[in-house]
Amino acid sequence: MELDPLMLSRIQFAFVVCFHAIFPVFTIGLASYIALLHGLFFKTENPAWDRLAAFWTRVFAVVFAMGVVSGIVMSFQFGTNWSNFSLAASNFIGPVLSYEVVTAFFLEAAFLGVLLFGRGKVPEGVHLFAAIMVAVGTFISAFWILSANSWMHTPAGVELIDNRFHVTSWSAAIFNPSFPYRFAHMAVASFITGGFVVAGVSAWFLLRGRDVSANRRALSMCLWLLMVLTPAQAVIGDYHGLNTLEHQPTKVAAMEGHWETSGSVPLLLFAIPDQQAQENRFAIGIPHLASIILTHSLDGEIPGISEAAPEEQPPVALVFWSFRVMVGIGLVMIAVSFAGLLLRRRGRVFESELFLKTLVGMISLPFLAVLAGWIVTESGRAPWLVYGMMTHAEGLTPSLTGPVALFSLIGYVLVYAVVFYSGIYYLTRVVRNGMLPAQAQAETDRDANRPKRPLSAAHTPFDDDVEPVRS
Repeated sequence: MELDPLMLSRIQFAFVVCFHAIFPVFTIGLASYIALLHGLFFKTENPAWDRLAAFWTRVFAVVFAMGVVSGIVMSFQFGTNWSNFSLAASNFIGPVLSYEVVTAFFLEAAFLGVLLFGRGKVPEGVHLFAAIMVAVGTFISAFWILSANSWMHTPAGVELIDNRFHVTSWSAAIFNPSFPYRFAHMAVASFITGGFVVAGVSAWFLLRGRDVSANRRALSMCLWLLMVLTPAQAVIGDYHGLNTLEHQPTKVAAMEGHWETSGSVPLLLFAIPDQQAQENRFAIGIPHLASIILTHSLDGEIPGISEAAPEEQPPVALVFWSFRVMVGIGLVMIAVSFAGLLLRRRGRVFESELFLKTLVGMISLPFLAVLAGWIVTESGRAPWLVYGMMTHAEGLTPSLTGPVALFSLIGYVLVYAVVFYSGIYYLTRVVRNGMLPAQAQAETDRDANRPKRPLSAAHTPFDDDVEPVRS
């Protein structure tokens, strides 16, 4: 059997991107959380905030390192597997990626050193500033990366001359039509991911009765955050979907499993898309609901997949089911967030063993939702590398052979398996070790009642659910 270098290169890039994506989506939200913890400690000098900040900084350092390793490898593939694309898009992609390194990566790396090694060695204000700069750096990084990726979905501000993209408007190219929606969607996803991870780990500690005071505060913060952001993400997703319908109608048609252009389109809950026959099998749906969601009209018309030539259609089954996995997990997250609100009103949010175990089980779900969303986004663009302007086949390295692509794919899988196992092993040890040894925790808890400056007695909203520490 002949090995297809195009398919193998696409599988390889998808594997590396999916592996890499789970790290930034966590570190972006976690960096802001760490900065908030440092701010609360600076204001109140309550050692519970300091313990939380120190613990989650250790977690952040490991995840950040894993993200850097996988991100560097991912960029190599532009030259090895997609040299035609690299050459064609270099006038835009090259500067944007360099801006990300200069304005974000250097900022994060420099201040991360202060954040990690400056505890007790630099003034508290400097330590807080370093935490804020790391958080800002993660958002700047996301800005440039998502701008470049969004441009590939909704290219603007360029013209294609002799197989080279020439920038005609930098503002139009950077702030391309899909970028604001995708940036907002990804930023909120990052906060939700960080929120559920922190909530799940805090619940795990509470189930074991470890550092109850600090972890109640952490869990309380996360539940308030998730109660607001999980439904907000649904609204942002709706606007993102409307933007995608305008600029990439075939992708939306694949998400809905809708083959022929028509109105009054049902929302399919289940179907087995048959791309060869251009129809669905065993379809179960809610009448009119897809038209209502996408056009805000009962009989709104939605373009069908068949509007695109068969060779320009994405893999419908993959896009269709990935979209439902993402939405399904999103609904579960909304339900869990509001269950926390009901338990809080009854005064049982920290005592419900079932709810705490549910939060522990929720730790992995945001990552699965992010991966499903990336599959929808990237697979739904196929066969276009730059939507409507360059296909995957046109962007492939001409000299790349199937055996070479297979060899590099196997190499990446093996190396990343080692990196992932090592990272998860170390993260598990960090979590199991907790924040501080029991004796040190007791000493710092006693210090909570020893004001060091007038601000020490300051109150935070997250103290309402926590019993005061008594010596």
